[in-house]
Order: sequence, then C-alpha cells, then structure tokens
Amino acid sequence: MAATETLTAERILEATEEVLRRHGPAKATVVDVARALGVSHGSVYRHFRTKAALREAVTKRWLDRTSEALDGIAGDASLDPGTRLRDWLAALFTAKRRKAGDDPELFATYSVLAGEQVGAVAEHIDELTGQVTRIVSDGVAAGVFRSDDPAVSARAVFQATGRFHDPAYAGEWDEPGADADFEAVVELLLRGLRA
Repeated sequence: MAATETLTAERILEATEEVLRRHGPAKATVVDVARALGVSHGSVYRHFRTKAALREAVTKRWLDRTSEALDGIAGDASLDPGTRLRDWLAALFTAKRRKAGDDPELFATYSVLAGEQVGAVAEHIDELTGQVTRIVSDGVAAGVFRSDDPAVSARAVFQATGRFHDPAYAGEWDEPGADADFEAVVELLLRGLRA
C-alpha cells in the first residue's frame, strides 16, 4: 500500500477477498491480509476487531452484491408484477450461476464462509424475501396476484425456487434441462399467484 493511501474497511475487504481466493478459508489469516495491504495486522484489527468479524463482513459484502442488483428489479414499478417476479427470479438464478461458474474456487470459499456466518445469511435471505414480498404486495394491490399474506407467499416462492439459487444445488445449475425446469417452476408459481 502506498504511504498516501488511506486504509479503509473497503480496501481491507477487497484484500481479504483476494487472500481468500489465493489461500482458501482454512488457510487465510489476518496476517496474510495485512501483508497484502503492506500494513501491520494491528491496522486491520483497528477496522475489524476479530478475524470472525472480518470474515462476516467479507461474506456480507459478497451477499449484498446480489441483493443490491435485485433490488432495482423489485422496485421497478414500470413493469407489471408478473414480469417483475419472473425477471427477479431469473436475475437471481443468473447471478448465482455466474458466481459459481466464473470463479468456482471463490464460490466454494464463500459457500464455506456462508456456512459459518449464519446471521449474515439469514439477513440476506430476509432481504431477498422482502424484495419478493414487495413484488407480491404490488401485484395484490394491482389486482394481478391473489394472496392473503404477501410475506408468506414470498417466502413460499423463495423456497420453491431454492434449487435455482441455493448454493447446495450449484452442481445442478448447468445440467441439461435446468433452464426448462426453472421456467416450468416459475410459470407454475405465477399461475398460483394470479388473481
């Protein structure tokens, strides 16, 4: 790190991601992160009090990239709710597929970290189901969807499509027929929601 560059939490998280990519979650240390930044490990600890806090922050950052991208679709009132829900589910499937396919080592690393960071994952799932709830609520208000409880319906949609976004199914995402299966599930869900 150049002497004029300020050490920020964001720079530490970027370096942590690179260290994780190189060493994996079992071998990556705070000392490795500090070395990559050209600072002492104490400097890293000033931003993240523990190794666990650093791992949680880097996991949350990774998960937030997906939810931020999807939020724009969830809030796009120019699209009818059925199209929004279809587009949102397709974007989630595409994002997860891309993460798994473009950098499988880093995807595997984050899968391990996500398993350790139950709270961050639960927050992420709550955020995603909140986005689907917004779409379903808008659909009910527009008379397009029928639901006594949009939050319950959103959770059901999220769980029913788990095969297409839960990392446990990553090995199936590029199998022949995966896209047709995805389309069939989404169509079935949309038919079930339609008023």
